[in-house]
Amino acid sequence: MITITFPDGNAREYDAGVSGADIAGSIAKSLAKKAVAVAVDGELRDLADPIDRDATVRIVTRDDEAALELIRHDAAHVMAEAVQELFPGTQVTIGPVIENGFYYDFARNEPFTTEDLEKIEAKMREIIKRDAPFTKEVWTRDEAKAHFTEAGERYKVELIDAIPEDQDLKIYRQGEWLDLCRGPHMTSTGKIGDAFKLMKVAGAYWRGDSNREMLTRIYGTAWAKKDDLDAYLHMLEEAEKRDHRRLGREMDLYHFQEEAPGAVFWHAKGWTMFQQLIGYMRRRQHEAGYLEVNSPDMMDKGLWEQSGHWEKFGENMYVTETPDERVYCCKPMNCPGHVQIFRNGLKSYRDLPLKIAEFGKVHRYEPSGALHGLMRVRHFTQDDAHIFCTEEQITDECLRVHNLILSIYKDFGFEDVRIKFSDRPEKRVGSDDIWDQAEAALRHAIDVTGHEWTLNPGEGAFYGPKLEYVLRDAIGRDWQCGTLQVDFNLPGRLGAFYIGQDGDRHVPVMLHRAMFGSLERFTGILIEHYAGLFPLWIAPTQAVVATIVSEADDYAQEVQRTLDAAGLRAETDLRNEKINYKVREHSHAKVPVLLVVGKREAEERTVSVRRLGSRDQTTVSLDEIVEQLKAEAVAPDSGAQMAAAAE
Repeated sequence: MITITFPDGNAREYDAGVSGADIAGSIAKSLAKKAVAVAVDGELRDLADPIDRDATVRIVTRDDEAALELIRHDAAHVMAEAVQELFPGTQVTIGPVIENGFYYDFARNEPFTTEDLEKIEAKMREIIKRDAPFTKEVWTRDEAKAHFTEAGERYKVELIDAIPEDQDLKIYRQGEWLDLCRGPHMTSTGKIGDAFKLMKVAGAYWRGDSNREMLTRIYGTAWAKKDDLDAYLHMLEEAEKRDHRRLGREMDLYHFQEEAPGAVFWHAKGWTMFQQLIGYMRRRQHEAGYLEVNSPDMMDKGLWEQSGHWEKFGENMYVTETPDERVYCCKPMNCPGHVQIFRNGLKSYRDLPLKIAEFGKVHRYEPSGALHGLMRVRHFTQDDAHIFCTEEQITDECLRVHNLILSIYKDFGFEDVRIKFSDRPEKRVGSDDIWDQAEAALRHAIDVTGHEWTLNPGEGAFYGPKLEYVLRDAIGRDWQCGTLQVDFNLPGRLGAFYIGQDGDRHVPVMLHRAMFGSLERFTGILIEHYAGLFPLWIAPTQAVVATIVSEADDYAQEVQRTLDAAGLRAETDLRNEKINYKVREHSHAKVPVLLVVGKREAEERTVSVRRLGSRDQTTVSLDEIVEQLKAEAVAPDSGAQMAAAAE
């Protein structure tokens, strides 16, 4: 007999070899009908798998959150069957579950097109209606290779050769169709439901190797309910409207070109916005006691070897050799430079915590296929800072950073912030004892905040554990931005010390901290979060003064000068075009405020105000609109400072 413990703490005894289906049936017939899989000590298994030891067991129904991965996995298998029914001779390769869906790679002489997706999707629905059971078989290596060789599935044969000898070869059938698969699966194809859609066709190299064959990849998405699918498709539609790459062009913010892959060419309007972000962060950091510094973009390779970056990160670093045969690296991070600044001049415990910050340009090689607009670049600016402190100061300083990060995100409209705790990675520097100490210190600090967090195993920096701050945007997408890391390793490796109260040398603890993270990426996130409809204080051009007739040109220029004098970013549009054309063009460019002037406005010293996204038009005096816009254009931190000063 074995003891099965359930999530509510109750336990029952069963014969060894009992299946999840048997257990579900022993609890209730209704549960047996709903069950699609079983979780044994947290591991998902087929419902028919025997359980031969004491275990904690949870019966998984289709409505269970854990079933979503199975729905997508099963949908991938059904898609593969549909493809082979419709297009005989097509070879099936691999088809994993991915975020929000699944894909399968196929080998076929003629690649699939988007027109084929509708046929495949219809065939999938037909297969799902058959409700064929998923059944598992274990084959010998020779049996499996013989079967797939005879079927002309040479990619499956290669996969079989790559499976370790001590692992079973599992074959899953769904009706007459079968595939090599680790599993698990739900009980039948009918459990997939109809909340799925094939999304796109793309090319993909076999095993991700650019020297191997090009295959055709079909992506799909699948959900437990139709409402979830509709919400996801709506989110994608919104994401396309908000795509920062398209809006960047329409708003004339920046561009990329092949001569500098992964590097941004900022246009005047984009650079204005970029500088607004830097100015905001500079004010917040100054208020929090940070000293702004600047470190060299290139430093000798030896420094990066000493820090450990070369060993752990060298393949992503840009390197150059000078005529005197010295090797330099473009900095991928600012921390070693900041340690050099700390080391310059004797430091005492009285100087700690010492907070130094830099808007440092860093350079990291990313594969060309990974580049994605502002979100993934090779050269970017970090709002990087490092806090040198004692062990006793870690908690207080982490709390200050935490509160500052949340306050900053709130100013930009992000109030739903998730935190991940990333512990030691496989490739790291420092002893386990040091890592134990660093992880305990950071975990204590985040626990003191009372903020919920989740574990992100093995994703810490190579020198210390970190917190990752994840923002949720206006359409529900998550973006990892800020980080906070506790580092007991780098300062000592680079020779940093301070004189303690006891008169001896001590190695400081170094807190690595970024708020925006990459300013380029944060700019892209803001563009998509606001869909280009920025709060007035961020908007590159805050107002355009547009004329109806040329007789109003002088007055329009006077309005623009008045706005400039009030600290507002304004332009004039004096072109000999109809006003409706001008309104459409500036609306397309996402200008927040359009001030229209004609002969009457010039005579009365008024303006007709049109707000972006509204068809309403109001006429107000020039003085009134200037005061309105000045009040609206105050940055969130400036407003708080002004309110405090008024009190």
